[in-house]
Amino acid sequence: MPFGGGFGGYSSGAGGPQPGGGFENFNFESGDTADLSDLFEGLFGGATGGRAGGPFSGFRQRGRAAQKGADVAYRLKVAFEDAVALKPQRITLADGKTIDLKLPPGLEDGTRIRLAGKGEDGPGGRGDALVTIELAAHRFYTRDGTNIRLELPVTLKEAVLGAKVKVPTPDGPAILTIPKGTTSGKVLRLKGRGFAAKDGKRGDQLVAVEIDVPADDSQLQKFVEDWTAPGNPRAGLGV
Repeated sequence: MPFGGGFGGYSSGAGGPQPGGGFENFNFESGDTADLSDLFEGLFGGATGGRAGGPFSGFRQRGRAAQKGADVAYRLKVAFEDAVALKPQRITLADGKTIDLKLPPGLEDGTRIRLAGKGEDGPGGRGDALVTIELAAHRFYTRDGTNIRLELPVTLKEAVLGAKVKVPTPDGPAILTIPKGTTSGKVLRLKGRGFAAKDGKRGDQLVAVEIDVPADDSQLQKFVEDWTAPGNPRAGLGV
């Protein structure tokens, strides 16, 4: 029974107090004296421990563990390419020490990394450092899950005749094949050039082709004037 009904205390009877009754059942005859210290020590945890050999001698006060030092929070801005490559980041802690922080697979904006024992000192040891990652934006890459998107300008000649062109990736330049007759908006794929998932497998780089048409090219203007394009490219839109 929880704290009620006389706390599940003693009851009087033959041979002295017995377990199971409430305090209202204690009966003392004139001249008797009683020491209830053992009873109260047992009921309330025995701040000084039960008396040796007493009915509550098995109770002992449980000591409180010494408190660790406080955790320290940090924010770390990571360059886009570094986040893709999981490049270790050198950071300076509050105590002036520098460490190389390893970036984990599955890294995202807002990921929090715990560094055990890198916080403030305390009686029970040092607290931890909690590093929140902020991924920096990039001027031409955008993130799409574990994939990376890039808009790639190509010339009209490269799009019409096909070509092999150099493309930037976070791992360095790569060669991409532009198929013959590529139109603007076509998405090409460079495998394994994206972010690492939690299992370590990397996403891809998705390259959207954008045909760059020069504004003042007299030869191109003359060609187009004499050229009749077959079909209607907007037929699929119902117009």
